[in-house]
Amino acid sequence: MEENRKGEQEISSFSELGLGSHLLAAIETLEWERPTPIQMQAIPAALRGRDLVGIAQTGTGKTGAFVIPILERIAPGGGLQALVLCPTRELAQQVTDDAAALARGSSLRTGAVYGGVRYEPQIRALKEGVEILVATPGRFIDHLRRGNVDLSGVRILVLDEADRMLDMGFRPQIEEVIREISRERQTMLISATMPRGVHALALQVTRDPLWVEAAPSGTTAEGITERLYSVRPDRKIPLLIHLLGDPGWSQVLVFTRTKAEADTVNAQLEKASIPSEVLHSDRQMRHRVRALDRFATQKVRVLVATDIAQRGLDVEGITHVVNYDPPVDPEDYVHRVGRTARAGAVGTAVTFVSAQDLGYAKAIEHRLGRSLERVHLPEFDYAGASVPRDTQGRAHSRGGIGSKSDEELTPEQLKDLLRHD
Repeated sequence: MEENRKGEQEISSFSELGLGSHLLAAIETLEWERPTPIQMQAIPAALRGRDLVGIAQTGTGKTGAFVIPILERIAPGGGLQALVLCPTRELAQQVTDDAAALARGSSLRTGAVYGGVRYEPQIRALKEGVEILVATPGRFIDHLRRGNVDLSGVRILVLDEADRMLDMGFRPQIEEVIREISRERQTMLISATMPRGVHALALQVTRDPLWVEAAPSGTTAEGITERLYSVRPDRKIPLLIHLLGDPGWSQVLVFTRTKAEADTVNAQLEKASIPSEVLHSDRQMRHRVRALDRFATQKVRVLVATDIAQRGLDVEGITHVVNYDPPVDPEDYVHRVGRTARAGAVGTAVTFVSAQDLGYAKAIEHRLGRSLERVHLPEFDYAGASVPRDTQGRAHSRGGIGSKSDEELTPEQLKDLLRHD
């Protein structure tokens, strides 16, 4: 296998890639000025039909890295030729929207198949014919077994967010799809991380792939300011409302660990007259679409969500991500905070850390290989007010979990920290 971290050639513009006029016009309409690093590395090889394994964090332009070659390599009216599998409905819809935008001006048709909506419109779209189909594995297998989709003409297979699909238990469905597609296909596997399971899958489904990596696996994007806020559990809502009092917090995504907590946080924000919406899997699809639309169009400042939104939610202008609860899996931290500072923008990621969350915070820092800034606000801080403060009344420690500021912990808090070591 060949690895390529610098790209096969230096590409400074999309026009250098030899793309068709319709595609270049669509790219210009989208105001994409130049290829991102993952696009520079992946597109030339993918245009030649080469298999690809791409490791790219969120917000790096990875969708364009596989959609652009697809659009160049398939023909209008040729039936289904490219299949993209995604782990979630939200990501599938986002990829569909991006593909449709890039296909503007051509006669190529893009369709989407995912759960949570009625079968009949999807069946009609499949019968009418699409050249590109974006799907979640579960619903796609349902259509495949019912005979609603013909894979005989598929020449390109993309597994997007492969790590997430494996986490969600979709490997059997992926393998079933692979058995139905020609072995002569081109395969592109995209993943933000490369754990052992994904590496094994990549070896199984690709042939002599080019490995490209836009950033070290499991890192956060440049442009994100990251902070940990010490907070007592009963002061998390007041702390969130306090932070939202800053007008610079104009578009904020808040992650909770459970659906019930997401509903509670949303209700408390509305009670405080802070416009917000909530997004989780118990909500009906139309309500989820409405919540995303109201957040994306800035009709509300805050979207409170479970990890359903950590991938696939591509909203421009998110200024802040708040981990109201630290994620249990440190890999999920990368995906959560990747919702801000996308495509070269800047943003801030804030994580609330109570005494019982110290183990999760340590795991995040260990995964990142660096310490995160600690912020102590006396009226919210679980460690009390006896910490040095700056001229704005804030107490800071640049060290990570286990740094000098943690000497303020009570014996019970220190026991909790040691239990998580």
